[in-house]
Amino acid sequence: MRWGGPYEPGPGGAERGGPDQGGPGPGLGAPLPTGVLGKLSRAAWQYVLVLGLLSLVLGVLTLLWPGATLLAAGVLFGVYLLVSGVFQLVSAFGTHATTALRVMAFISGALSILLGLFCFRGALQSVLLLALWIGIGWLFRGITQAVAAASDEAMPARGWQVFLGVVSALAGVVLLVSPFRTAAVLTVLAGCWLLVLGVVEIVTALQIRGRTKHLGTGRGDKDGRDGEHRDADRTGGARHAARHH
Repeated sequence: MRWGGPYEPGPGGAERGGPDQGGPGPGLGAPLPTGVLGKLSRAAWQYVLVLGLLSLVLGVLTLLWPGATLLAAGVLFGVYLLVSGVFQLVSAFGTHATTALRVMAFISGALSILLGLFCFRGALQSVLLLALWIGIGWLFRGITQAVAAASDEAMPARGWQVFLGVVSALAGVVLLVSPFRTAAVLTVLAGCWLLVLGVVEIVTALQIRGRTKHLGTGRGDKDGRDGEHRDADRTGGARHAARHH
């Protein structure tokens, strides 16, 4: 399809040809949308840039002070257990749940609050509980993933699913056997991951900013002005042809 072809008025001022003549064609040069959608598209790169900078700062802090980061993670985990325990206790007294669900929610909430208070008894207790929590989660998730992939022949990438399940289960066992040493290694790995994630997000934000400028002030505006000029030429040609007839 060819866009921007010459205008040739037909009999009676009617346009000759199909939709392939005149007007800017759709493409990368289209102007940015207006309203709320336009504001979001212009501010998207700023949000991505802020997230990238935060990830970069957190990664640097984690690598500089891995011990303090691990202790802070343990404290935050204790706060999470307390808050989730309170919400579970509140839901246990809700009228929408059955008696069995209320009892389970009450027991789970009470245990969560006790474990959260246990985290605040000392830094080592919170780190130990966090490591055991993660290790148990990885162990059960790995076993479930491996068994599900092995029993379902139609699962896509079945071999990789089994492999990832076994690796997750082994990582959970290692974390349960040696929680403190493994947690320290995981802290360093998390810091490296945050650094890489921050750099990627910053580069992505700059790319989004460049494309937004190109769409907003580049070809889009030029095509829009060219389209207006062509529309004016068409209108003048049609009026001229009508006067001759």
